[in-house]
Amino acid sequence: MRKFYYFSFIVCLLLIPNILRAQKIAILDQGKRTSIRGLSVVDDHIAWISGSAGYIATTTDAGKTWNWQQIKGYEKADFRDIEAFSDKEAIILSSGTPALILKTTDGGATWDLKYKNDDKAYFLDAMDFADKKHGFILGDPINNKFLLLETTDAGETWHPFSNQPDALPGEAAFAASGTCLRVDTKSNITIVSGGKVARRINKKPSAAEWVADNLPITHGPESNGAFSISSNNTVVVGGNYSKDKTKDSVSCSLIKKGVYELSTTPPAGYQSCVENIKGNIYLSTGTSGSNFSTDGGLNWAQIDTNSFNVCRKAKNGKLVLLAGDRGKIAIFRP
Repeated sequence: MRKFYYFSFIVCLLLIPNILRAQKIAILDQGKRTSIRGLSVVDDHIAWISGSAGYIATTTDAGKTWNWQQIKGYEKADFRDIEAFSDKEAIILSSGTPALILKTTDGGATWDLKYKNDDKAYFLDAMDFADKKHGFILGDPINNKFLLLETTDAGETWHPFSNQPDALPGEAAFAASGTCLRVDTKSNITIVSGGKVARRINKKPSAAEWVADNLPITHGPESNGAFSISSNNTVVVGGNYSKDKTKDSVSCSLIKKGVYELSTTPPAGYQSCVENIKGNIYLSTGTSGSNFSTDGGLNWAQIDTNSFNVCRKAKNGKLVLLAGDRGKIAIFRP
């Protein structure tokens, strides 16, 4: 029996290089004068993106063709995140001043303003939903509290969450890919942060208080920290976006409750987004390129050197897309 397990282990080691070589990222569209950070993949056909200069785009054929739009009246808005529910309904947020939240129910033909705040202290970073009605938006700290907005009516109205999480001095969230905030179907809320500290901050609906765990991700300067956590709260990536080829302390994995350990073989530089593909398989991306792990984020291999900001898997399906600067959109083909 021992010989059998040893043989199986050796076979797995031999197969891993072939598995990694099979992973490919193919460019679908590029050239628009927009930096894309918002990406929401509804299913194996429908996806939405949002970016700077007021741009959004939709596809209904798995990314083969895209319908681009620069939203009239919002040509200077930087739409850092988007949440889509169908080919007709989506919500977008704009970082910077003013802080904006818009919603469409007709596929982008019209957009309704649902929230606006001209206070320069308000900077929106990310958005996620437990279900179609219940969602949250995370913003930078104000008076030592992370801004957290909540909707319970599908984004029609937004109000401050009743229990705002504490922020330590010099701590912030990154509006890099919309995945520094994750909300699961039970409304558990998870935030990862950077700056002077790198933390995972979590709250269950039944809990009275937020629970924070330190992360071994590089931190200190304001450009460093945890940028993204996977939807299953298992893998965290980040690094230093101002020195994006630095590999030191850019990813970690959960090894036991509240404890994350650095990857043995890290991604090839700064990563702004990580997504669980299935089981122990993960895809991460950033301006330094894209990386792939088959062992729960313990070891990574670079599979593409193109710069991207975000990668997302379909909520209902297998489609995985990536997006980045200059209107670049790509598909991940396992």
